[in-house]
Amino acid sequence: MQVAGLRLAPNRARAARAVTDQPNTAAPAMAGAPIHFVEFVALVASMMSLTALGIDSMLPSLPDIGRSLHVADPNAAQLVITAFVTGLGIGQLLHGPLADRFGRRRLLIVALSAYAVCNVACALAGSFALLLTARVLGGMAIAATRVAVVAMVRDCYHGRAMARVMSIAFMVFMIVPVIAPTFGFAVVQFASWRMVFWIIGGITLAVLAWFSIRMPETLHPDGRMPLSPARIIGAWKATFADRWSVGYTIGSAALMGALYGYLNSIEQITAETFGQPTLLALVFATTAGAMAVANLLNARLVMRLGTRLISHGAVALMILLNAGHLLAIALGLESLIVFMILQGLTMACFGLATSNFSAMAMENMGQIAGIASSVQGCASITLGAVIGLVIGQSFTGSAVPLVVGFLGASLVALAAIAVTERGRLFRPI
Repeated sequence: MQVAGLRLAPNRARAARAVTDQPNTAAPAMAGAPIHFVEFVALVASMMSLTALGIDSMLPSLPDIGRSLHVADPNAAQLVITAFVTGLGIGQLLHGPLADRFGRRRLLIVALSAYAVCNVACALAGSFALLLTARVLGGMAIAATRVAVVAMVRDCYHGRAMARVMSIAFMVFMIVPVIAPTFGFAVVQFASWRMVFWIIGGITLAVLAWFSIRMPETLHPDGRMPLSPARIIGAWKATFADRWSVGYTIGSAALMGALYGYLNSIEQITAETFGQPTLLALVFATTAGAMAVANLLNARLVMRLGTRLISHGAVALMILLNAGHLLAIALGLESLIVFMILQGLTMACFGLATSNFSAMAMENMGQIAGIASSVQGCASITLGAVIGLVIGQSFTGSAVPLVVGFLGASLVALAAIAVTERGRLFRPI
């Protein structure tokens, strides 16, 4: 079957090999990044960081937002995070076809501009409903960075080289989660929570200027695809027909759900479970720092050990860590220090797993990178948002729902990749 230039072989395994092993003659691949490697990674990380900044800097502001906009239920303030993440997931379905039709550069310029406007709308919101609406729209706009940036990296690199680029980008990008809560906390000490949105809007415009000046288009003109329903549906089918695409997307969705559960509940866990609201920035920096170190380690080892050995081992270790965490809680041994250590190790495993999962899910998707990235991202983030909301809304004063969420997510991820790899886990490829 032929779908607008995309050949879908009857046998799925042969189709996957065809996409992987044969170059797309209609769309020649670039031989590396069009700008210096260091600047390319820094720019990729900066655009990815805007999403993290839009989430993590909100955490210290949630109580103030709830009081200012008259939100009665303390858990309802978590919707500021969930609304953004929901838009982030849904928006990717729109951006994938646009990235393949109009190119990565044009889409990112429009999306970054829209994101800046949405942050201004958040800063001016007079009700909780309006704030949530602006957050959903902002998430939909910035979703372009998840789709177009991954596709842009895939335009230039593939396989282990792509995993290396993504790992280094994640390492740089993780600086933002380390400092974002401190930034948010500092702002609300001297100004209203609205100032957080004004500053995010300004940072977005700065990244937009950098990208517009320095980054050319990475999608070859011959590789642009029409916005036809047949082609889009065909690309969706190809994405869901690939075993690695489906399996590693399911694994990512489960782990992202645990991460969003952490983001939803960490402010309340720090303040209510351990009675240390002023230590939120330290707790968050510890866990985010562990993820950054893990991604640095992954960037150094992935070319030698392979994506599967590292990510599969990380998921297995995550299961052991969270089972041990539940045991510590049951025995009354948990303190804030114990929580930080175990959660930090868990987040390090999360970083090792997800940075490689994304590369493996995209391994056979070179010809449809934009749409494939959007479908995978929409599935993992939207499902993750739902799982994270359930975990966050289950908070009743204890860290147990969060730990159970991580344990369940890692078990689901391990089952998904075991089916995907047909039981052959921990292979050094």
